[in-house]
Order: sequence, then structure tokens, then C-alpha cells
Amino acid sequence: MNINYNIIGYFIYLGITIFIILKVGKICYKNGNVYVAALIPDHEDLCQKTNQVLLLGYYLLNIGYCAMTLISWEKIISSEQLVEIISIKTAVIIFIISILHYLNIIIITKYIQKIIK
Repeated sequence: MNINYNIIGYFIYLGITIFIILKVGKICYKNGNVYVAALIPDHEDLCQKTNQVLLLGYYLLNIGYCAMTLISWEKIISSEQLVEIISIKTAVIIFIISILHYLNIIIITKYIQKIIK
């Protein structure tokens, strides 16, 4: 019986990365209202809607990127290679999410500082 490690890898990789993306998104959404409220004071409903749009964009960008990376995988021929590829691909996604998060914080902080001055 010939095992298709790529299919197994796709499901494991998507499961791990989608879990991470959803968990990080939920945390950022809960805590992001403070930043959005500073940008749009006295408009709580607008802040909530803006934060929801940011969350949706975050999900679409990251989950879409994860799905697109599947086409670049080479043929996996062993379980060791499967673990290695899943680890590398997952690390890349975590790295990208962290960079996007910090860039967003820097941009929002600089914008708020301009408004306050």
C-alpha cells in the first residue's frame, strides 16, 4: 500500500495553522477594541464594526495564504520528511502572523501619536 504523505501533511498543516490563526485572531479581536477606540473615540459601535472588519481581513489573508502554500509543497516520501515540512511551514506562518501583528501595532501607535499631538 502506497501512502500519500502529502494529503496527510495537508490536513495536519491546515489543522494546526487554522487553529493558530483562529486563536490569535480571537485574542487580537478581544484586545484590539482598545486600540480602535483610541482611533475613533466616542463611537463604540463604529469601533466594534471596524474591529470586526480587521478580524475578517486577518482571517482571509492568513488562511488564504496557508491554502496557497499547499501548491508549493514537494513530494513527501517519508514520515520524517512529513514532520520536517509541517514544522517548517507552520513556523513560517507563525513568523508571518507575528510580523503582521507588530506592524499593525506600530502603525496604529504612530497614527494615535499623530492624533494626540
